[in-house]
Amino acid sequence: MSDDACAVGFIGLGNIGRPMAQRLVEWPGGLWVHDVVEATTRPFGDAGAHVAADVADVASRCGVISVMVRDDAQVHDVIVGDGGIAAHAAPGTIVAIHSTIAPDTAGGLAAAVAASGIEIVDAPVSGGAMGAAGGNLAAMVGGSHDAVQRCRPVFGHWASLVAHMGPVGAGTRAKLARNLLHFVSFAAVGEAMRLAEAGGVDLVALGEVVRHSDAVTGGPGAIMLRDTTAAIPPGDGLRPIFEHTRTLGEKDLRHALALGAGLGVELPLAELAVGQVAAALGVPHDEEYS
Repeated sequence: MSDDACAVGFIGLGNIGRPMAQRLVEWPGGLWVHDVVEATTRPFGDAGAHVAADVADVASRCGVISVMVRDDAQVHDVIVGDGGIAAHAAPGTIVAIHSTIAPDTAGGLAAAVAASGIEIVDAPVSGGAMGAAGGNLAAMVGGSHDAVQRCRPVFGHWASLVAHMGPVGAGTRAKLARNLLHFVSFAAVGEAMRLAEAGGVDLVALGEVVRHSDAVTGGPGAIMLRDTTAAIPPGDGLRPIFEHTRTLGEKDLRHALALGAGLGVELPLAELAVGQVAAALGVPHDEEYS
């Protein structure tokens, strides 16, 4: 039986899980859903999906099962708890964890279920509910090559990018790094807004400028072009580009710090950045190139 003829399962129909699962309603082998909040499953039944009585019901029927629950405790309960997937799924079943979990959780669960022939992939997503609804999520997947390949057709219904990051656990590590960038940038936004506000700048207009320019340049991701964090060696075509970026960045950060000092606004993130932006770009000032 081909993978697209096998049923798929989805456990956890919250803010992001619900639109992800909705895009699987017409999966050729059928969709089975379960959530502890019964009201969230009714629209799926009305749309033609199968509503499972419990986790075991999903596990016994599906070849690929997505888990999008709140936290590590719920992930453990769904997979290895009493009545969980591990006790009821057939060998060869793939369980995809989409929740953002602790770094060691996926690996521990993979080891716990290995003897039963079940395979774990950790596949957290980026793009939020809007990305889920539009089928434009990015999935960062950790697992074996074969397991990831089996998941691609399923994930492709709600993700426009499915990136295999490495073995089990790599998906989670990628998501944590990605979210570090996301939320540290939020803190930087707060700092920039305090500076702008103190300088009499229209904050709404500034927000429009930031969104506009990030859409053009790609934002912070625009410099994530290399496969290493080591210094860029001589002769690499990126080196003069990033050295130019370093010069501009340090100049502008120093001007911002001077403005903050004049306005009495503390800028701790900018203080850190002015000393670290060169190394982050791969062109530290004190690097000895050979």
